[in-house]
Amino acid sequence: MTGTETNIVTSVVITPSNVHDSPMLPGLLDNTAERFNLIEVSADKAYLSEVNLRHIESHGAEPYIPFKSNTTGEGSAMWRRMYAYFILNAESFDTHYHRRSNVESTFSMVKSKFGDSVKARSETGQGDEILLKMLCHNICVLVAAMHQLGVNPSFEPEVMGLN
Repeated sequence: MTGTETNIVTSVVITPSNVHDSPMLPGLLDNTAERFNLIEVSADKAYLSEVNLRHIESHGAEPYIPFKSNTTGEGSAMWRRMYAYFILNAESFDTHYHRRSNVESTFSMVKSKFGDSVKARSETGQGDEILLKMLCHNICVLVAAMHQLGVNPSFEPEVMGLN
């Protein structure tokens, strides 16, 4: 999960390649919400589920996940409301949803700076290598935010939740 303004990676789950991403969304949201104020969450169609939509709303954020072509407006009141907004306000929905392209930019940034493959042989080593790439990326993003956006990070233990 990444921020769409700063491209900071807010939460990571390393899974085997045969594990679907959609069930990971609630945990990623929970981890992100511990440190960031969620306003909107954009995700591609693979993340569309009642569980994910509800979980996004439970954090006070608006979900922007496009409905699949075979989806109907049948379902819970929340599902019908989201579907109606998607169908009746397509231009507005697309404006919010297309912030998701910044997520792809984040992955591109990581790959261009740190390579698009991993060198470790073991699964544990590969996972650690990916996590380190994300950490290094976040350090680069933090430095850029300090200079370009005037962000003044605090590393006090109580601010970082270490008390």
